[in-house]
Amino acid sequence: MAVTYSKIDREMLSELLKQHLLFIARKSGGKLLHLRFVDLSNLDFVGMDFSDAELVGVNFEGSNLSRTKFVRCNMNGSSFRKANLQHANLSRANLRGVFLAGADLSFADLTEADFRETNVAKTTTKNGFHVLKHEKQYGEADGANFTGATLDRSQFNGASAIGAVFAECSMRGVKLNGAQLKNCDLSGANLEGANFFGAKMEGASFKDAILTNANFGANPPKAAFLEGALMSPDNAAMEEAPYLRRATIGHQDWWESGGTSGQHADLSGKDLRPLAAYFKNLRLTALKVEAACACGVDFSGSQLQGATFEGSDLRGAIFVNCDLRGANFVDTKLTKADFTGANLDPLPIANGQVKFSDFTNAVLRYAKFNNTKAQEGVFVKADMHGATFFGANLRGAKR
Repeated sequence: MAVTYSKIDREMLSELLKQHLLFIARKSGGKLLHLRFVDLSNLDFVGMDFSDAELVGVNFEGSNLSRTKFVRCNMNGSSFRKANLQHANLSRANLRGVFLAGADLSFADLTEADFRETNVAKTTTKNGFHVLKHEKQYGEADGANFTGATLDRSQFNGASAIGAVFAECSMRGVKLNGAQLKNCDLSGANLEGANFFGAKMEGASFKDAILTNANFGANPPKAAFLEGALMSPDNAAMEEAPYLRRATIGHQDWWESGGTSGQHADLSGKDLRPLAAYFKNLRLTALKVEAACACGVDFSGSQLQGATFEGSDLRGAIFVNCDLRGANFVDTKLTKADFTGANLDPLPIANGQVKFSDFTNAVLRYAKFNNTKAQEGVFVKADMHGATFFGANLRGAKR
């Protein structure tokens, strides 16, 4: 049964949107937006804030929704076919049973969004009588473009995303059980802790993807589609983890004692993923971590002045609010890394000299440098496609 959409004139829509914005701002005259089965196709809503709105069964097909906010929205059964949702924020949105076929969601934030099935009422005829019954309707994102988007902990169970592009997405903890993923492009995606039980993945590419602790059940991808993929830490890395932890403790002692106790730690070539949550708020000044694997490691709040990460794989690593003055990130992989609030300014050293933070030849695709301090930072030949620098101080930075 085809959906019947009602029309709404521009004057009324404008007034409803005005009231919703007042509601969001907690101002007098505000009213939460409620729309059901309304046709809003082929319209321009760039930068509009629909947060917390009820938009059930709304038709947004072909609309320009770039940078639009749908945070916590209930959009059960709505349609976004061929819509522009670039940089849109759909975090924690109810997207059950939505249609996203052909939509552009590149760079969008879909953290904890819910794409699972919904129940829809359909009328059928039986023995000459009209009978209302409820049927499951699964979300559809066939051919959608999610390149560089964030889908951490989102729910895609049972959804169809045949031929969709998830290249270089952050999809940590995403649930894709029973999903239709035939011919999907998941190359370079961070799928740490993702669940694929019962998913149909014929022809899906996981080239260069991060598959740490990913669960495929009895149907893992064939080796031909896993070229360059990073799998879970091996037994040797797990057994070495306690040693690495002791080495970091010794490094803190070495620094705080001025070298009279402890020892300068060199974690080069090591797999730090078994200690992913251990490195927060530590004093690790001048730490050496060259050519190491530290994908997804959380260094937030740590003192890492003058640290060396040259040649390391730091995709998805977290450096929020770190002191990284003078740190060396030459030739590192930092796709989807988060430097929000970090200090990357020059580090004063002996004889009035300074050491600059260096990202020469680094891969910074979709990395976050929002509100960072990176004065005179070196970004020569760095790949910064999709990276964000909102509120950052880059005075004197070199490219």
